[in-house]
Amino acid sequence: MRTFFFVLAAGLWLTAPAVQAQSTTATASASTGTPAQRKAAAVFLSTMQVEKTLDAAVDQMMTMQIKQRPEIKSLEPEMRAFTAKYMSWASLKEDMISLYATEFTEKELKELTKFYETPVGQKFVGKQSVLMQAGMELGQRRVQENLPELQRTIEAKMKSQEE
Repeated sequence: MRTFFFVLAAGLWLTAPAVQAQSTTATASASTGTPAQRKAAAVFLSTMQVEKTLDAAVDQMMTMQIKQRPEIKSLEPEMRAFTAKYMSWASLKEDMISLYATEFTEKELKELTKFYETPVGQKFVGKQSVLMQAGMELGQRRVQENLPELQRTIEAKMKSQEE
C-alpha cells in the first residue's frame, strides 16, 4: 500500500512538468500570488489539461498497482474513494493555482500558456500520460533489473555493522 501512495505522489509530480522550484511547498504556503497571477495560473493549468491528466495519472497508477499486487484488488473502491477525496482536481485546484501563481510571474504564466496553446504544446499535453506511464514502467523495470545489486550492497553493509 505504501508503494501505491509513493507512486501516486510521483505521478502527481510528473503531471506538473513546468514546476522546477526547489522549495515550492514552503513558498506556496507563504504567498498565493496576486489575483492576476492566480488568473494566469488558472488559464495555464486549463491549457495544460491538468484535470484530465491528473485523472488519467491516478487511474493508471491505480491500475498498475492492482496489476502488480492482485491481493489489493478488494481495496480498490476504498483506494479510489480516497484518491477522489484528496487527490482529485476538485480538491487540488486552488492549491495548484497558488503553487503556480507563487512560482511564476503573470508574464511567465502567459508565455507558458502561449506555448502550450501551439500545436506542439498541445501535442505534448496530449502525450503526457503516455510518457508518464512509459517513464514509470521504465523506472520500475530498471529497479527490478538491478535489485540484486541493491540487496547485495545492503547485505554487505549490514554484515559490516555486525562485526
